[in-house]
Parts: sequence; structure tokens; C-alpha cells
Amino acid sequence: MSDLRFSNNDATFELTHRQAESHNMPVFHLHPTYEIYYLLSGKREFFIRDRTMEIQEGDVMIVSPNVLHRTTNAAEPQHERLIVNIHRDLMLPSGEGGKEVFAPLLGADYRIIRCSIQERLYTDELARRIIGEVQRGEPGVELFVLTLVQQLILFSCRRMTEDNEEPAEYPSPMHERISGIVRYINEHYMEKLSLQLLAERFFISPYYLSGFFKKATGFTFVEYVNSVRVKESIRLLADTGLPAHLIARKVGFGSVSHFGRVFRQVTGKPPLFYRKI
Repeated sequence: MSDLRFSNNDATFELTHRQAESHNMPVFHLHPTYEIYYLLSGKREFFIRDRTMEIQEGDVMIVSPNVLHRTTNAAEPQHERLIVNIHRDLMLPSGEGGKEVFAPLLGADYRIIRCSIQERLYTDELARRIIGEVQRGEPGVELFVLTLVQQLILFSCRRMTEDNEEPAEYPSPMHERISGIVRYINEHYMEKLSLQLLAERFFISPYYLSGFFKKATGFTFVEYVNSVRVKESIRLLADTGLPAHLIARKVGFGSVSHFGRVFRQVTGKPPLFYRKI
């Protein structure tokens, strides 16, 4: 496995390029930036929000800030991908024209763009130029790479406005069934949840649910419930003046100490890092 990495000083613009025989992300994660995931070759399973999808070479996946996601091996584990994490303020040039083009991304947790063979001539060239610029590291590399990334984002947003995105397929019927359970968790995270409760509600044995939930999503049941609660607590920390102990109770954590411990595990930062009010 070979990795190429680049980051600016304030971590508002980062990218990694990887060629690997096999790779499973060790943990679920979310981050305050947009993520542009471009698969140059191979296939990957992508768990995001409430479903597991298979993405193929040439696909562009754009994930919004603070959306839980994770990638794992598909049937063909060998792959090459480029990931860019970028703050919204850097994504497109300022001005009304830029805002209008950017609009399809607003309000969506993620968007998938499937490129035709002809379009891949363009997107692959952009990706290779981005990788080459980082490898050479010449003066002005950050600005040069940023302009190339903006072109990839602009291309993707144009494709969204053409209403020709293709929905990614579920890898199996059971993945689709697990998605229904995940949607239930997303809607009832503030309540008391247990594996036994969901198994009874969806007519599945707890043992079977536990095993396939992990296989389909990459998370244990407890990991996923905690991560959804953390995501909502980030929103409350940023948008309200509620103290941390009330937020912990509001999103379903039993104690503020447990809340703080899990929050750091998911985000790598303490809760007050996200406090804006």
C-alpha cells in the first residue's frame, strides 16, 4: 500500500492518494469539511448515513460535513482512490455564480456522480494532475492543486444539475434490510435502544442482527448508536447554548462522562471544540 498526503497549515484543505491491495477503514468517522472521494480503479463498499453502497471506478462521492461514513473492501479489494477534504469556503470561487453552481450540494448528506467513459478522460486527467503536483511539490503547489480540485467540484455540481446521477445499488437484499434498521436508529437515537429491542421489532434474532449489522455497516450496534448521538450533539453544540450535560441527556447518553469519552473516540476532539455560541 502506498500513500501520498498533503495538508495546508490550518487543515482546511487536505488530500490523500492511495493504491492498495486491500484496505478497511479501522474506525467510523466524520469531519467538519466536505469530502470528495474519487475512485480511479477497483470497487469499494461505502457505508453512509443509513445504507451500504457499492461504488465503482470513475464514481465521484461527495460527503457533506459531519456525516458519518466508512469505506471497506468490496468483492475486488484492490483499488486506487483520491480523497480531498476541503472547507466549504474554499470549494468554489466567491460570488453569485459560484453559489448557484454549488447549490445542488446544500442540504444533501452525500451525492454520487457516475462518470461516463468520455467524462472519465477528463476526471482521470484532473486526478492525475492533482497527484503529480503534490508529488513534485513546486512553489505554489497549494494554490495550483486547489484550482484543479475546484474544477472537479464544478464538474460534479454541473452533473448534479443535469439530474443524471445514478443511484448506487445495495450489495445484497440483507444490506437493504439493515438500512431499514439503521433508519430507525437515526430517527430514535434519543430513546433507550438495545440490540434486543431492535431484534424484536424487526423480527430478527439478536445474534443474527449483531453479526450482519457489523458486516453490512462496518460498525457494531453500540458503535453506530453512539456515533449518531455524537453527530446530533455536534449540531446542538454549534447551534444552541445548551450546556454539555443537557446535550448529553438530550441525545441519549446516560452520563456526561460517558458522553465526553465517546465524543472524543468519534471526533478526536472534546465536545467544547464545536461550541460556537
